[in-house]
Amino acid sequence: NSRCFQLPYTMSVDISNPSVLSSSLNISQVGEIPVGDVQTWALSLHCGPYNVEVDFSLRINVSLPRKNTTTLEFKRKKICMKKESYTEPEEVLVAASNSTSGGQLFYVGIGCAGAFLAIIIVLIIAYYVRDKKTRRHRDPLQESRGLSSACSMERGTGVGPAQTFLSPETPPPTSAASGSSYRRLDDRPNRELHERIQEITVQRCRVRLLSIELEGTFGRVYRGSYHEEGASSSKDVLVKTAAEHASQSQVALLLREGFALYGLSHPALLPVLGVSIEDRGAPFLLYPHTGYRNMKRFLLRCKYSNEGPPRALTTQEVVEMALQAAKGVQYLHRKRLVHRDLAARNCVVDDDLRVQITDNALARDLFPQDYHCLGDNENRPIKWLAIESLLNKTFTTASDVWAFGVLLWELTTLAQQPYGEVDPFEMASYLREGYRLAQPINCPDELFAVMAYCWAMSAEERPTFSQLIVCLQDFHTQLTRYV
Repeated sequence: NSRCFQLPYTMSVDISNPSVLSSSLNISQVGEIPVGDVQTWALSLHCGPYNVEVDFSLRINVSLPRKNTTTLEFKRKKICMKKESYTEPEEVLVAASNSTSGGQLFYVGIGCAGAFLAIIIVLIIAYYVRDKKTRRHRDPLQESRGLSSACSMERGTGVGPAQTFLSPETPPPTSAASGSSYRRLDDRPNRELHERIQEITVQRCRVRLLSIELEGTFGRVYRGSYHEEGASSSKDVLVKTAAEHASQSQVALLLREGFALYGLSHPALLPVLGVSIEDRGAPFLLYPHTGYRNMKRFLLRCKYSNEGPPRALTTQEVVEMALQAAKGVQYLHRKRLVHRDLAARNCVVDDDLRVQITDNALARDLFPQDYHCLGDNENRPIKWLAIESLLNKTFTTASDVWAFGVLLWELTTLAQQPYGEVDPFEMASYLREGYRLAQPINCPDELFAVMAYCWAMSAEERPTFSQLIVCLQDFHTQLTRYV
């Protein structure tokens, strides 16, 4: 992981009376914090032939990206005794005494090392909230609370006791693209959409609906078959459609979002295969069906299975699934497209844990607990949104990176609801104060570090998907090395 995040450090020891007490370190005073294998270091203190109490401090400066520096300072007292050792428990970390050989090394650094390594782990998986005081202006989302009657709001369900931690403080070393020249997946002119519909229109009589896979208020997903003209056999498909009572705007949204991935080809993407529109009846959107099923439902089934014991995903499997999703989004960004709604609900997975990213057509209807309206008459995935998307509705490649961090958290928690205890109206101020999702149980530090870097406050400080892929591949290599 040293290729991903490098944190230079400097270390110094200040002693109030250097003529009485000297020190030495068994590591360089200037270097880079190791990422991956934990290393132990020690500070040795050498007492002279005096009976005296000496103050000393160990100062560690960690240089973070964008010229941020964190200083760790450990202050201790050292009592040197000429003939016998004396310890004052309330003030002295380690008491040292002279021996007949002229001095003995007392590894005060053993205690400092433990504290230092614990703090460094926090530094690596967290990021600094810069100029925190300047951000404490009134949250505009809270002012819109009174307008919430414009649409219904669903709260999240089923969360563990503690999901958040305070002030993740280490920004990632490099930035994601600003995305100013990128466009959203469903941002296509009506004329272009009409042309694309004509290109893949199929006859309704060739589509057969077999069973309902998912059903919402107005949207449905069927398992079905499609018999292509001239083909000897039919192929399995998934069909997204709307109920008879769906409004015209809901049908139009289904078509626009359903064509978001049209024309794209990548193993980790699931684009629309065909469309059937008739004067009477809702449109059919056809997708290839080769054993894939909705990832969120799959993860929940892994946790709560009615068909035998739950299936536990190993860390290696989680990383492999995350890598596939990351490569799919990387492909979108290379096509200068931004997904805007990356989440487990908008992915599919098969029994071999092969992952594909889908469009978000019908997602609001099928997973209403994941979307909330903040008084602007727009249902949005509030708990997955980057801070700039939440406040300003700004979507870039960097906001996709943020959402990917939440997706990775969903994978490790088996689709636990993120920020389930936080009111949607409080999310902006919650994030601005530095709170983020907590490290899931049994989630390795290296994997959580990747998540935390995705949630940097500044979009420029988040990694790109190319960097995320490198980090995940490095961690995957470490995992397979011990299997």
